[in-house]
Amino acid sequence: MLRIIQSSEADELITRKAVRLSEAEAVVAPILEAIRTRGDAALLEYARKFDGFEGTSVKMAATHTSARPEFIEALRVAAENIREYACLQMPRESVAAFPDGRRLGHIVRPLDSMGAYIPAGRYPLPSTLLMTVIPAQVAGVARICVACPRPSPETLATFEFLGGGRMFQMGGAQAIAAFAFGTETVPRVDRIVGPGNIYVAAAKKLLAGEVGIDFVAGPTEIVIIAQEGDPRHLAADMLAQAEHDVEASAILLTTSAALAEAVVLEVERQLQTLSTAAVAREAIRKNSAVVLVRSLDEAVEISNRLAPEHLAIADAGLLAGIRNAGSVFIGPSSPEAAGDYASGPNHVLPTSGAARIRGGLSAADFVKVISIQELSHEALCRLAPAITTLARAEGLEAHARSVEVRVG
Repeated sequence: MLRIIQSSEADELITRKAVRLSEAEAVVAPILEAIRTRGDAALLEYARKFDGFEGTSVKMAATHTSARPEFIEALRVAAENIREYACLQMPRESVAAFPDGRRLGHIVRPLDSMGAYIPAGRYPLPSTLLMTVIPAQVAGVARICVACPRPSPETLATFEFLGGGRMFQMGGAQAIAAFAFGTETVPRVDRIVGPGNIYVAAAKKLLAGEVGIDFVAGPTEIVIIAQEGDPRHLAADMLAQAEHDVEASAILLTTSAALAEAVVLEVERQLQTLSTAAVAREAIRKNSAVVLVRSLDEAVEISNRLAPEHLAIADAGLLAGIRNAGSVFIGPSSPEAAGDYASGPNHVLPTSGAARIRGGLSAADFVKVISIQELSHEALCRLAPAITTLARAEGLEAHARSVEVRVG
């Protein structure tokens, strides 16, 4: 059953267990090395061992997959909104001329390639294909690659709907390694994005630097701040998160003891008819709670310390105090599920407190913002004393002379 705890006990949530990657890292390290040194041969071995793969190549041929008209229409609506939002996120090129003769700015260039990892475990996630590929398309990435160990018909239909790109039937740490190093069949990419299990997360952590990644993701989570509201809505939002995984967490911060009791009862009632109750009940029991707080200010502070992946608030009045969150859902008509599928913002979000340092996946993750600078002769002459003084303070004589030879 969902627990009710006091705010003084919230530290057990704030100091929640970090993603336990150390054991997973030890498991995946040999897999990464095998892919690096033996390429396709090792990739096929692991695909057969872990994914039941029976083919001779992980590269999937283009096929036409039929899908229900209502599914294609849902893809169209979601894709249009995701694309609109991704366009808003794109950095804009800019150049400014300063009176002293400096002309400064930046240009924006897309990455050459990206790899999207689409899980195929308990639930197929064609929506994640939309969320990872569309921002890359908006950014102008030329080579788009997708990895999925067991693509469902809906995932294949979504890939076809998006057009272009290459799909590879591979999963786990071996897929991350194949994208990071490249094999005879799988091209090396510049950035790997998308969620996955603990072994995928461990592989991404170990290979960060060898390849760009979005972030190391842990179990999904939601924090809700409410002092009033419909218990049915709040319980439904908590269960929507809990059904993802037994390690998922759903936390309600409220000033109302009556609302807390009502939500606990409503969660139990809804679990009775929920088809995913086996998973959701475990997540509710192990990792979730209703926290009674003294004020909304205290709720906001606890939320900021949690830095949740998803944050739901009753109205925009609390936004000014929000410092850390992956994505914020405002008002009773903005359930987290809307963001998961079709409202526009990305659902690939930082977890396990990583929202302290960044937001969710965006089109900006697929571009480079490159600075440009052009100095007039007069501008260089004016800067020369500062440049040469700083260069010689660092012992870099040739730096200083490279300026003096121009202004002397």
